[in-house]
Amino acid sequence: MSVALASLPTLGSAEGSRARRSARVLPGFNITLGFTLLYLSLIVLIPLSALVFKTFTLTWPEFWEAVSSPRVMASYRLTFGASLIAALVNVVFGLLVAWVLVRYSFPGKKIVDALVDLPFALPTAVAGISLTALLAGNGWIGQYLEPHGIQLAFNPNGVVIALIFIGLPFVVRTVQPVLEDTEKELEEAATCLGATRWQTFSRVIFPSIAPALLTGFAMAFARGVGEYGSVIFIAGNMPMVSEITPLIIISKLEQYDYAGATAVATVMLVVSFVLLLLINGLQTWQRKRSGGSNA
Repeated sequence: MSVALASLPTLGSAEGSRARRSARVLPGFNITLGFTLLYLSLIVLIPLSALVFKTFTLTWPEFWEAVSSPRVMASYRLTFGASLIAALVNVVFGLLVAWVLVRYSFPGKKIVDALVDLPFALPTAVAGISLTALLAGNGWIGQYLEPHGIQLAFNPNGVVIALIFIGLPFVVRTVQPVLEDTEKELEEAATCLGATRWQTFSRVIFPSIAPALLTGFAMAFARGVGEYGSVIFIAGNMPMVSEITPLIIISKLEQYDYAGATAVATVMLVVSFVLLLLINGLQTWQRKRSGGSNA
């Protein structure tokens, strides 16, 4: 009798594990992990490893000369600096757009919501030509600004504007679902306890959307670093002034300097990876801090 009773939990746990296995829709862990690694290898790891291996054909002096020439250094400053400024601007205004779309109802709301996705669907070259037609000295808007000494096209200002245009949807679409899931009861409770609007936002709303904001910032920044089509028309492409790093890579490829092009691309890859790693670390820290404060 005691042996039979002792065997009951084992039988129950075995039946439960079989039931859980049968309830799974996808195949087992080993099969799905294998497909995942194979897919990532074909799409991501193999192309990136080919890039690094091609760079290894250079000696260290050749590599350093390719990635640290004054023209290339100027393109680094413009590319990463403009991407950082554009991502920061998009964090602020993307949050405002997402807030309006979630918290307010107004005529034409669905049209505005659809327009947010326009940079996703619009070819980047078309975006660059459109922005140039608007902001150039003879453009619809630029013709009124240039007489006052304000030039927005064919200089670094145009690069920042183009990156803001293509990066805004990343922040809006990342923050919007988080705002929709926030509990309005917490805001009402804070208001009833005497909190001001700023205190409610900074202590109740912002901690819950901060990881999403960081994610949107990282995605907008990464898109800006690698952007080419929308920037090339409005930048002016003047060496040492408004020449982006992707254009440097294209120029080296046209000159059949494949090793030099991969060397510059490797530097961009490493810097972007380090920055994204730091941002992901901040997100993890923010989640742990939010979880600890909620507990």
